[in-house]
Amino acid sequence: MADLQKQVNKGIQILKQGGVIAFPTDTVYGLGADAFNSNAVKRIYDIKKRPKHLPLPLLIGDIKQLDILAEPLSEIALFLAKRFWPGGLTLVVPKAARLPGYLGNTNIAVRIPAHPVCLALIQAINNPIIGTSANISGRPSALTAGEVRQQLGNEVDLIIDGGRCPGGGESTVVDVTGGEVVILRQGIIPEDEINRALEELGSLHSHPSTSSGEGNSPLPSLSRRGRGVAKNVLPGKYGGRELEGGGKEPCGLL
Repeated sequence: MADLQKQVNKGIQILKQGGVIAFPTDTVYGLGADAFNSNAVKRIYDIKKRPKHLPLPLLIGDIKQLDILAEPLSEIALFLAKRFWPGGLTLVVPKAARLPGYLGNTNIAVRIPAHPVCLALIQAINNPIIGTSANISGRPSALTAGEVRQQLGNEVDLIIDGGRCPGGGESTVVDVTGGEVVILRQGIIPEDEINRALEELGSLHSHPSTSSGEGNSPLPSLSRRGRGVAKNVLPGKYGGRELEGGGKEPCGLL
């Protein structure tokens, strides 16, 4: 435990100095840097051999950080965030106009991880960190520090060895930028859990606790056309790319 704390402390210093580290998360091992350090973010693209036009996902430590990253979120987006964060749900949300262009064009992908190492790193630098999978683009995601080392070798400044990632797979990716909820990639949060959350939100609007008569119909955004894993290319969405599960990764979401 003491050794892990030393690794985390070293990782914090590296991040503050503009370095790139790999670390365990609740899903798979992540490759990260201070999201507001453009040189460090560029290094991540080079290390992963990732096409520059594909945006990188972000990890945050508190839902309040969304205020600087995203445009005001819909009720559905906030409800899902509060229900599943910290945890294995990545939300694709409208990007705040003030964010630098290298973080994306119109949308960003973001989540709060349920892992003490990740949260310690984020909270210590007081900025969002890049949270992409610690692998070469197109190769399997890493579940152990050894698997990270096999793929990335000495390209990163530090690999924090926190043991095997408990999730055993990537996060579920959900697009909440439009009028309906669309599952872009099925991950460790089952579709049924997301649908139950949406039904609960719809029920709150169908049966309000007040007698004012307002809100007596379900939210129009609860369209069931968005159910299931989207396997088509989604122009104008997160990267405009197909998101695949099963360890495949053009998207780089952990």
